[in-house]
Amino acid sequence: MANANSTGKSARGAAPTAASAAAAEPGRLGPLGLLYGALTWLLFLLAATLALPVLLLTPKLSRRRALVSTLARLALRLARMRLEVHGLGQLPQPCIVVANHSSYLDGVVLCATLPPWFGFVIKREMSAVPLAGTLLRHIGAEFVERGHRLRGGRDARRLLRSAAGGHSLVFFPEGTFSTSVGLLHFHIGAFAAAARANLPVVPIAIRGTRRCLPPGSPWPRPGAIRIDVLAALPATRSAREQAQREHAVLLRDAARNALLAALGEPDLDDSARDRCPS
Repeated sequence: MANANSTGKSARGAAPTAASAAAAEPGRLGPLGLLYGALTWLLFLLAATLALPVLLLTPKLSRRRALVSTLARLALRLARMRLEVHGLGQLPQPCIVVANHSSYLDGVVLCATLPPWFGFVIKREMSAVPLAGTLLRHIGAEFVERGHRLRGGRDARRLLRSAAGGHSLVFFPEGTFSTSVGLLHFHIGAFAAAARANLPVVPIAIRGTRRCLPPGSPWPRPGAIRIDVLAALPATRSAREQAQREHAVLLRDAARNALLAALGEPDLDDSARDRCPS
């Protein structure tokens, strides 16, 4: 497994390697692959449609999250996307989870994996997607604005209050994903929330979702998905705002290095190309 520092230095500022590009490029599907993809989307749509009326009638948030988690696990199993989860028992409560992002499947996979006390932090555009937005609101997702400074600041303050209240949150700090294999720049929000609320940060490495639903392709494929819960990074309490900002940067860099080491992928912080909206 690649060392985080050597990986970052070799890939930083350089174009993605041919091997990385080839690994990210979705292969051509035959008739059976297309049929599998269509049936898988139908399965996911059916699971979401069945979940919605039950969520509307379930008053307790933890039960709604547990229901959606069960349905997500069932849908992935029926789609022949096998989950391999390692280290889940070492998750502290509460905490801030940060995960790498390489596919639209990442949120579904973490929803199927994590305990029901976690809330997901998601870009606000998802709230307008007819079925997905309703489901996300009913499992307590926190929507954040990325393109508007005023609304983005308001959302950030709301997340800080939520973390300070002891709520566990899940972030994808890259904010998007790329057609190139590797880890993009990390935004600071998750780590600022952790530093302000004195919550540990837990990096989670997700592998396999890029193959099961590649960026730039609408067609899912069967395969194994591995989730590794890495060692928690403790926060340090400080009343000084400057110290909190400095600690947030340290947490961000430590989490990023841990994920680079676990994933063994290039550091695309300065060299990402062909980004896809997520």
